[in-house]
Amino acid sequence: MIKIRIQGEKGMTETETVGKGCWIDARNVTREDIVRLERDFGIAGELLNDIMDADEQARIEKEDEYTAIIVRLPVFDESGELPYFTLPLGIILYSDKIVTVCQRSSEALDDVLRNRVRGFSIRNKSAFVLNLLGRGAFTFLKYLKDLNKRTNIIKDELQRSIKNNELIQLLSIQKSLVFFTTSIKSNELLLEKLQKSPLIRFKEDERELLEDVVIENRQAIEMANIYSSILTGTMDAFASVISNNLNIVMKRLTIVSIVLMIPTLIYSFFGMNVSLPLEDLPGVGWGITVISLLASVFGAIFLNGRQRKKAMGYGLLSK
Repeated sequence: MIKIRIQGEKGMTETETVGKGCWIDARNVTREDIVRLERDFGIAGELLNDIMDADEQARIEKEDEYTAIIVRLPVFDESGELPYFTLPLGIILYSDKIVTVCQRSSEALDDVLRNRVRGFSIRNKSAFVLNLLGRGAFTFLKYLKDLNKRTNIIKDELQRSIKNNELIQLLSIQKSLVFFTTSIKSNELLLEKLQKSPLIRFKEDERELLEDVVIENRQAIEMANIYSSILTGTMDAFASVISNNLNIVMKRLTIVSIVLMIPTLIYSFFGMNVSLPLEDLPGVGWGITVISLLASVFGAIFLNGRQRKKAMGYGLLSK
């Protein structure tokens, strides 16, 4: 969907005609929208294909009629298999207008549209780019905090009962963190190029804004790395817990198997087709049953006692 916006005193308004100082906002782009962008606005098809590529990295390039910037923005979609992910946003700067192209809608774009960014202006192209980059870094930080909260909730659930669903959610969060880290680092390279590139000239106050955006972006990288390390350590710890619980279950099953083998062994002797002592005495069957049960009880007590002694020995060694 392509919408043409202009900025007035009361904020952004939509219009039907393309004029000087307008913003062509293309989101949830369809094949027809791509054809229109290429035909009506002269955007190269190769550039549009790059923007539609979900794995495209951030960069800046100069063409004859426009300057193109591709940045990575975070996207939240709770209905999808992966709620948090990133997508490329194309910013095409003409001499008299700005075109943005993105596969999906992003909270960063919505905040700009709803006048949540201080000093945002369509007419000032360099400020437009910086404000959008800054809002993207802010959204990254917000989503990283949300991911950390989700991780803590899932950890609490895993402490009560380890289920496959919680482990799959942790894997999903880890995948989102990898996408975020890669995208933020790609944006960092773009910001370094903007600081040195002559393609976009920044004023003195805009230079300060650019430094603020760089700082926020670095903070997002640090947060992503920290949360990723914490999540990796958490998943390793739960993997050790699962392995330890499996060992405990196997030990208990082994004890049960050994205890059940004792009466089986005794009954096997008396079930053979050979003469055995006491076989002609009355009530010998009940006696064998009692002896088997007592042997099983003593065997269970003996094996549990050995297991407890080993556990106490490991405890003393750890101290």
